[in-house]
Amino acid sequence: MTRAYPDRFYPVVDSIRTLMDLAALGVGTIQLRVKDLGEAQAAALVGEAVESVQGSPVRLVINDYWRAAIVGGASHLHLGQEDLATADVPAIRAAGLTLGISTHDEAELETALAHRPDYIALGPIYPTTIKPMRFGPQGLDRIGVWKKRIGAIPLVAIGGITLERAPSVYAAGADSIAVVSDIANADDPDTRVREWLALEPAGD
Repeated sequence: MTRAYPDRFYPVVDSIRTLMDLAALGVGTIQLRVKDLGEAQAAALVGEAVESVQGSPVRLVINDYWRAAIVGGASHLHLGQEDLATADVPAIRAAGLTLGISTHDEAELETALAHRPDYIALGPIYPTTIKPMRFGPQGLDRIGVWKKRIGAIPLVAIGGITLERAPSVYAAGADSIAVVSDIANADDPDTRVREWLALEPAGD
């Protein structure tokens, strides 16, 4: 059975060390998101990240640094709306990268769909303190609305989602949940990751 992309549990991390730790625990899809790097720094980071998961089943998703992702031989890319506006999407596609796109409102969803993304992300579902947000919490109902709009395209929910909230988020229509603080702030991150993985239905 072919694994869905992205996996239902989709952690977002900010270091190679954490990336490797999660890969060792059996996580299938992991996004590396490190902000405010120069072009040379981004290229070095992406190259190291790609090498760190080479030969493993991990689908490594690079956040924003599309040029570095192409040069570094990455396979998966995630873009926010600001980066999407300046990215060379034909070059990204020509390099064979998948493309996931963040959305927060109807206009952004239309923009994202015009690029035929491999998944759509919606957030924040709940209040989050990870970064300043221009948009308020979307809520569970919006997940269902987005899923009806995008059909077979996978929908990734992100923002303030804990393990305890996850069943409701999946039930609302999310195909995948991107997780940041629920792992990073856990007393025992490894145990928390295993609990997330155990939440996945058999066969996924």
